[in-house]
Amino acid sequence: MQTISIVIPVYNRAHVVERTLQSVLAQQYRPLQVVLVDNDSSDDTLAVLNRWADTHNAPDFEVKVVSESHHTAGAARNRGAMVATGEWLVFFDSDDEMHPELIYDYANELEKAGGEVDIVSTGATLRYADGTTCALPFHTSDIVAVQLLNSQLATQRYMVRASYFHQCGEWNANLPVWNDWELGIRMLLAGPRMAYMTNDRVTVNHSGEASITGNSFSAKAGQWENVMNVVEEELVTSNHPEKLRLGRLLEFKRIILAAQYEREGNHELSVSLCNGALNRLRDSYGNSVKWKLVVAPVVKMLFARIVAGKRGAAIVARKLL
Repeated sequence: MQTISIVIPVYNRAHVVERTLQSVLAQQYRPLQVVLVDNDSSDDTLAVLNRWADTHNAPDFEVKVVSESHHTAGAARNRGAMVATGEWLVFFDSDDEMHPELIYDYANELEKAGGEVDIVSTGATLRYADGTTCALPFHTSDIVAVQLLNSQLATQRYMVRASYFHQCGEWNANLPVWNDWELGIRMLLAGPRMAYMTNDRVTVNHSGEASITGNSFSAKAGQWENVMNVVEEELVTSNHPEKLRLGRLLEFKRIILAAQYEREGNHELSVSLCNGALNRLRDSYGNSVKWKLVVAPVVKMLFARIVAGKRGAAIVARKLL
């Protein structure tokens, strides 16, 4: 059986990381390699990781602890991937949980596909602080568009062939936010062979202020836009046959962010971002009758729905644009 490497960056999570580590230990699949990357923590995280490694390291469950001083999750994940020796990589966050079957099911999907796969994507459940849960969006087609709007290849929701990950350029260590969204798009634009596990095999714990998003998009205004500009350049230079449509969906992603700004009461930020995206969308349709009578009214209606906290805009946008 081939070794699968699990890479987990950890920053100041001494109080919660053992929950994640126990879910890794509970995996039914062996052999596993676990690479834990302390990202210059200021609490007892490094001591917790070293203690856990000393306790659980075994011939079929190798645990390595390394450090990365460049303080972004992307840099820490790249450091872990450099140390990892498995043919397959599973990136995971330090406050989420793997179901015991996760890695076993990944390996089973590979076997069913005869190894002719580069990425396996899994369903996931989001758990809020009050204990309530919901299934995260999951699709097995139109995957680049889905990634653009729903980020199905979030950090903890796929396994990737190590050689394919390195071929695609690894994590962008200069992006402090939405780096998994950007990497997922970049890997998908390169045309991977995909497999899908529709059952939820991961629990994503909503961590509020401790998350990258926190409780406010406005607090990191400019950073989200920067990532979208990076993705726009990747789309422009790609050879994807649906480049025009994907560019339109990226503009709708900007409109979604603008709606979030409006929802948070930041009207000035919202108007500037939304108007720019609408103008570029209009230009992509050549200010046609379809734009005036169909697309523009529906997009503006979807903006209002997002501001009101209603769901489903991404599904409509994928069919409309």
